[in-house]
Amino acid sequence: MARVAARLSENGERSTHPVDEVLPLPKLALYGFQHVLAFYAGAVIVPIIVGNALKLSPEQLVYLINADLFTCGIASIIQAWGIGRIGARLPLIQGVTFTAVSPMIAIGLGAGGGTAALLVIYGAVITAGIATFAFAWLPAKAFRAVMRLFPPVVTGTVITVLGIVLIPVGLNDAAGGLGSPDFGDPKNFAYAGGTMLFILVLMKIGKPFLSSISILLGLVVGTTTAFLLGDAKFGDVSKSDWVGVSTPFHFGVPKFEWFPIVLMLIVMLITMVETTGDTYAVGDIVGKEVDSETVARALRADGAATALGGVLNSFPYVAFAENVGLVRMTKVKSRFVVVAAGVFMIILGLLPKAAAIVAAVPHGVLGGAATVMFAMVALAGIQTLAKVDLKEEKNALIVGVSLAFALLPATVPVFFTKHMDADLSSLLNSGVTLGATAAIVLNLVFNGLAKDGAHDAPEAGAQALADAEVDTAPGSDVAAPEAAKAGLPAQPVAAPAGAEKADDAQTSSAG
Repeated sequence: MARVAARLSENGERSTHPVDEVLPLPKLALYGFQHVLAFYAGAVIVPIIVGNALKLSPEQLVYLINADLFTCGIASIIQAWGIGRIGARLPLIQGVTFTAVSPMIAIGLGAGGGTAALLVIYGAVITAGIATFAFAWLPAKAFRAVMRLFPPVVTGTVITVLGIVLIPVGLNDAAGGLGSPDFGDPKNFAYAGGTMLFILVLMKIGKPFLSSISILLGLVVGTTTAFLLGDAKFGDVSKSDWVGVSTPFHFGVPKFEWFPIVLMLIVMLITMVETTGDTYAVGDIVGKEVDSETVARALRADGAATALGGVLNSFPYVAFAENVGLVRMTKVKSRFVVVAAGVFMIILGLLPKAAAIVAAVPHGVLGGAATVMFAMVALAGIQTLAKVDLKEEKNALIVGVSLAFALLPATVPVFFTKHMDADLSSLLNSGVTLGATAAIVLNLVFNGLAKDGAHDAPEAGAQALADAEVDTAPGSDVAAPEAAKAGLPAQPVAAPAGAEKADDAQTSSAG
């Protein structure tokens, strides 16, 4: 590996640690704002859905959105920047998890709706966040034992499931947004298709810088076109306040009830699988080794952000898969770009007018960009599964059956809404929940617990991959491997098998 690092330094084409590179301020701002735009719809959709289900007033709904954005910013900075042993120090955006939507609505309706329901939800969220934070501080050996539940066949399946479940969200936006009067109007698909085509053209023929901001440019061009044609409305901007500060326990003192707490603890178990998969995926993309301590730091950030969310009138947090897809598309690997995005989100959370401008992006335009990103999330899962021997029938069954379970809620929703107890339905009516649970259980049945270091490639394989990546660098005079010639994405460089042991030793001495 030292030889590889030396060769990389000599040709000067790429950095050995791009994830830790601090970019110039203009680029940080531009790339960070692109993350915000890519993430915005996912960030605000949860408070919108939950708030509407609980019959909150428009003013209360706006407050929830601003509180969510404000907390998202703080949580993303903690995850990407890192505070001590909290935060993965990877380009991971934190956002409210979709997995919690159905359980929170069930909890809220059971509590009678309105702000009284929010107090019960926040009690469960705070408790689940503290429990997650505490879990991630287990001793290294105990935590590694738990992580053996999540070998590549499980994490790869979960990431793929996330992408597949999210793609319909993008397509619904492309159609105009569920519930909108013009849902399915060909005009919306025209905006979506035009935005998608613009992004793909930039990715294909644009220079590296243009390709790296293709999503941002696609959203700007699409929104500008819609505005000129009279389909982007900015009227709500003038109605919004200039400043709105989210204060702790705005709606009152949280209430702690046992069933909502149990339900939220189960939600956090699922989000831990999501964050684990996203951490390994983004580690592969940026070429940085992810070991059990990195995952633990990511989960501590999840727990801290979730507990903070309950205090600041928001909801459970998870590493957002959407932005993992964006990192892969743009190849901008610096974690400080996510820190910049966090700053933007804090500003948006304090300035309702600014948030209203971003919210004016038409659904069709947003759907075109989102569909591309969500597809890239699924691809990131498939790349993780590429490490798995899928010729082995056991592994193939794990992946295939888990994907089938994940599609059940979207395919047969009536089973959950009419033929299942409401409390149980609130937990199981989620493709991510069913797919992740199936992957974990089936892997235990067929493979048992994974060995330590299951995510690491063998040392010889890692060296070969590293050599291939160096030899295909710009300016190299060595012939490219056949996969590179075919246009397939380069595989990440894995650390030698002994690296995690060394890291564990450092962790033990530090603890």
